[in-house]
Amino acid sequence: MYGTVTRISPEAPVPVMVYDRVETAKGMAYNVRENLMSFGSEVYMMTHESSITKTRYVDSKSNQQIMRLDENDTAEDFGWELPEEQFDVMVISDYNKGFLSEEKIQELVDWFKGPVFIDSKKTRLPKECYIKVNDREAQKLEGDYPNLIVTRGSQGCTYDGMSFPGINVPVFDVAGAGDTFLATLVHFYLLLGTIDRAIPYANKAAAIAVTHFGTYVLSQDDVNEIRC
Repeated sequence: MYGTVTRISPEAPVPVMVYDRVETAKGMAYNVRENLMSFGSEVYMMTHESSITKTRYVDSKSNQQIMRLDENDTAEDFGWELPEEQFDVMVISDYNKGFLSEEKIQELVDWFKGPVFIDSKKTRLPKECYIKVNDREAQKLEGDYPNLIVTRGSQGCTYDGMSFPGINVPVFDVAGAGDTFLATLVHFYLLLGTIDRAIPYANKAAAIAVTHFGTYVLSQDDVNEIRC
């Protein structure tokens, strides 16, 4: 929700925003899917039947986010069944909203016979998987994880004792940048065979995402730039 802030309310010390326009985009796990599809990947999606909605109120002049309103912020497990199809990789995007329990994540990992990538806000995860978290989430993890990928914003990321520098760009919005990183990481891991070779491409993708407002899906021009 974009608008123009012209004054402070006489009723309380809060800005008054005059409505301008609304822009919508699929976020969370859908953002991972959309960005994977930007690279030409075929994606089978499993998620909750209800939708979590995040509405950000943004001042058009400054692009400053004034408030975020979350609706249907939790989603209980509704008893879904595992698919019969065969896949090259499984990606678990878990925002800890109640849909995926630790037990359900372990069930998925045990079921799938291939590489598994997990991006989660939980503190205990299957250690045999590739775990992608940000710096704050990494500090809350319980135990040691041999395949831990930690993103650090403009500072890039770390993996297996190695540091991968970030790319300095003007940052307009970090919403969804981690999802873009994850999708690109998975694509180039399948293409190149190792995490350390895939990470620089994921850093480039995340740098592109933060230069756009809102949840951003990579364009074909972006994909061509990342591949260079």
